[in-house]
This record gives sequence, structure tokens and C-alpha cells, in this order.
Amino acid sequence: MTPTILKLGGSVITEKDRAETLDGDALDAAADAVAAAMECGDVSDLILVHGGGSFGHHHASAAGVTTTEGTDAAADAVAIHGAMKTLNQFVLSRLHDRGVPALPVHPLSAGARNADGGLDLPLSQAATMLGEGFVPVLHGDVIATEGEGVTVLSGDEIVTTAAASLSAERVGLCSTVPGVLDTDEEVIPEITAYEDTADALGGSDAGEDVTGGMAAKVRELLDLGAPASVFGPDDIGAFLAGDGPGTTIRGDG
Repeated sequence: MTPTILKLGGSVITEKDRAETLDGDALDAAADAVAAAMECGDVSDLILVHGGGSFGHHHASAAGVTTTEGTDAAADAVAIHGAMKTLNQFVLSRLHDRGVPALPVHPLSAGARNADGGLDLPLSQAATMLGEGFVPVLHGDVIATEGEGVTVLSGDEIVTTAAASLSAERVGLCSTVPGVLDTDEEVIPEITAYEDTADALGGSDAGEDVTGGMAAKVRELLDLGAPASVFGPDDIGAFLAGDGPGTTIRGDG
């Protein structure tokens, strides 16, 4: 089993400048693309991951929680996690409406970080779900962190962790832009080293983002050691069909 992993960016499926606001049309289109790809056999073993957008990021920013700075306030942790579960339910509902057998996997209940920030995220449940014909749907979340209470676990880190743990065949990140853009706003076809495009890589294009924006995505994917694609919403179907739209990122792991 060598699954395909598709991440739907939070800024794709939500309106990131408005707290807890879904972009229903965009989520519908993404769900349509996933359902069509599965129906025609373009993809079978599929793992979906989605970001926080205006749901998780809004609450995390208000509480001052990031991927490295945590909180020991249970109320803040529950607010962030609860918002992400709400968004996850929206995603599941859209997929179920189209016959996609999606099941949730909530990282807060599955993993933890040690004092050095090392992530332990067992994924045996996702592997078993795949084997039983389900589509696991994971999401950005808070995660218990030694010495910090809880910190943010980004969808991008989930993608790279799952790809390594489950020997993913293909990895795709759907963003609001058609790929990683250079200083002239043109898509960079391929990235093999962060330094080659450091001047062009900034933060997220809109709203609150406590996980580092495009720069963090590129760093995570370069560490993956396998080719990955960053592309816009219109190319979800092309990616699932086996193409490499947008920007291809190839690191040495």
C-alpha cells in the first residue's frame, strides 16, 4: 500500500480573514474533484489532510499558540481543537454527500511532542482505515507538548509525517495560488533547495497563519525526500489523475 496524500489548505476551504467562515463553494469543488477521481479509478488509497484556515488559526492566534509556543490553558486548547473538529465535520459531510467513505482522525488524541519538539504521531489507525477501503481525513490541530502544554500541529507537518510513515507514493498540497511564486508572481516549476527561492518565499497571503505560510510548506516538503506538488484548487483533479501541476519540490530528505 503506497497511498496518495492530498492536503487542502485552510485558506482554500475557508475565508481566512473572517473567523470560522467556510468557503462552501471551494470545498464543494474540492470534494467533487476527489469523488470524481475515486469513481474513475484515478486514485484508490487516498489520505486527506486539511489546514485550519479561519477556524483553528483564529483561535490559536487569539491564544498566542504557535507551532513552538504553547499554552497550558485547557479552555484555549479545547477552543482550537473544537474549531478544527467543526471544520473537519464540514469536510467529511461534503465528501459523504458524494459517496466518499471518509473517516476522521484527530491528531490531539493520537500523538504528542517531546521537549525537543520531536513529533510522535502513530498512524496505524489511518493505515488500517486505508486497508478497509476508507479515506482517512486528518487535520491541523493542537497537540500535547512536553514543557509547553499544547502547541499547534500544522497540516503540512502531518503531511510529511504521514508520507514518511506510510511510504506515500505521491504528495500534493493545494493552496490558493497555482504554485510557489517567484518575485515576478510566476510559478516556479521546480524547487530543489530552499536557498534558491528564499527571496520569493513569504508568509501566508491572507488572514492569520500561525504555521509559517508558504515558506514553511517548502521547508517541510524539501525535508520529505520525495517529490511533492504545490498547486491551486483548479488542479486537484489533475494531481489525483497522476499529473504534477504547479511547482514540483524535490529535496534530498
